[in-house]
Amino acid sequence: MKIHILGASCAGTTTLGEALSARLNIPYFDTDHFFWEKSSVPYTVKRDPILRNQMLKEELSQIESYIVGGSLVSWGEEWKQMFDLAVFLYLPKEIRMERLIKREAERYGNNIYDDPLRHKLFLEFIDWASKYDDRTFTGRNIGIHESWLAGINCPVIKIEGDTTVSERLSRIIDAVDRN
Repeated sequence: MKIHILGASCAGTTTLGEALSARLNIPYFDTDHFFWEKSSVPYTVKRDPILRNQMLKEELSQIESYIVGGSLVSWGEEWKQMFDLAVFLYLPKEIRMERLIKREAERYGNNIYDDPLRHKLFLEFIDWASKYDDRTFTGRNIGIHESWLAGINCPVIKIEGDTTVSERLSRIIDAVDRN
């Protein structure tokens, strides 16, 4: 089984991906691991697109089943053919933004406020993430995700609202059992 989980930042893709990985005993891969270079200031140096695609494809080619979490919409058309099931998570903006601020504070502590560079990056990230529901935003947005999902060759489960991980797992397991 090859599953893709996507949604806005802090919609719960990583949490769900890791829980589903444990439940199904298949590996989980987060696109952030491939998208971003390791750097002294995390999440600031983008990896070359050709290299990131090659790295992820190499990892996936070695196994029969996998879960990929994160957005692949700008990674190339071939990714639309690589999954048996896609899961789209949607949370209202207020919940996502609350989670995002909490996550950033857990990751970086008071540095998001006290360190000038980290504060600037924090504000830029918050601004970027807050525009997800704006279909005219030129960055990643819900319209881009919906359009990408309309072009993939597998069933799509859309999970909306602040549901629990257990509820989300149940819906996905039901779909996997039907396939």
